[in-house]
Amino acid sequence: MFWPMFAVAVGFVGLAVLAVFAIRVFLEAQRLGRQVADSTRRINRAAEDLERAAMSAARAADSV
Repeated sequence: MFWPMFAVAVGFVGLAVLAVFAIRVFLEAQRLGRQVADSTRRINRAAEDLERAAMSAARAADSV
């Protein structure tokens, strides 16, 4: 009777460990998603700034 109960207990502990790891992976994936979204916004902002600077440079070159 000891071995079947031991096997059930070990199985339960194994599932609990897997659940903890699954939660950690989920939270890290969310954090990575937020970082990617923030980086995307910053890249888009930099691209817009570069486009405005290029237009200003083109206008300045035309007027010379």
